[in-house]
Amino acid sequence: MYSSVLGGIILDPAMMVVPVDDHMVHRGHGVFDTAMLLDGCLYELDAHLHRFLRSAATARIDTGPFPREALRSILVQMTAASGCRKGSIRYWLSAGPGDFLLSSSGCPAPAFYGVVIASEYEQCRHGVRAVTASVPMKPPLFATMKNVNYLPNVLSIMDAEDRGAFASVWVDDRGFVAEGPHVNVAFVTADRELVLPTFDRILGGCTAKRLLALAPRLVDAGVLTAVATRNITVDEAKRGSVEMAFVGSGLPVLPIVQWDDTTIGDGKVGELMLALSDLLWEDMKSGPDRIPVPYK
Repeated sequence: MYSSVLGGIILDPAMMVVPVDDHMVHRGHGVFDTAMLLDGCLYELDAHLHRFLRSAATARIDTGPFPREALRSILVQMTAASGCRKGSIRYWLSAGPGDFLLSSSGCPAPAFYGVVIASEYEQCRHGVRAVTASVPMKPPLFATMKNVNYLPNVLSIMDAEDRGAFASVWVDDRGFVAEGPHVNVAFVTADRELVLPTFDRILGGCTAKRLLALAPRLVDAGVLTAVATRNITVDEAKRGSVEMAFVGSGLPVLPIVQWDDTTIGDGKVGELMLALSDLLWEDMKSGPDRIPVPYK
């Protein structure tokens, strides 16, 4: 763990703590982001840091003490100190410790925290069931900012689990497909077009954006016909899609074979989503957006 409050990298789990008067703890005034760690390399850290700092600016958290290059260096050094070569890192920027008031004006300085999480994740190749979320989704201001207020997300996935599903899918107030509780959603139409919902009212997933950048290779190969982001209705998504998937950092593509009571395509994991998953997985293992960690 790294803690700016303690002033360095911590290896003793007993010291991996956050002050209870940190406004991220008792007021939710904080943002966070993540990056995957695979084969000793951090994947797409720069893209995640860009979103992280944009979220912090929207949350009105002072980023002056933590410029991008300083954050990048801290996270790489923290990962090296951990010795972990496979898993993920997660990091937070908060308004900082200070008092227990609502306003953060009493906080002397923001605080930055980071942790390394070891995990044996692999490429997902099985299919799961999704349900429509019964928990209201966040308004656009908060949905497009990766902040620590995740209670809607937590309740949404708990509701999905109670209903025997892997996760839920939010639908916005206009009837358009939005996102999952911590993932984006992707569809392949009967015309073999890859479609993702636009990012104007949901979180712009780094993995989803990378998928959109890589997918034209399958268009060039004649596997897909087009790649697009647009509004898509629930009926169009359920009735007009032959394949569907969750897209997120730790998956990176998880096929969905049933949404509510509707079978997607033939109810089996589709070859197009597997091809897209292979593209992303190969990019994670050997693509250009990897930072080798300087382990000792």
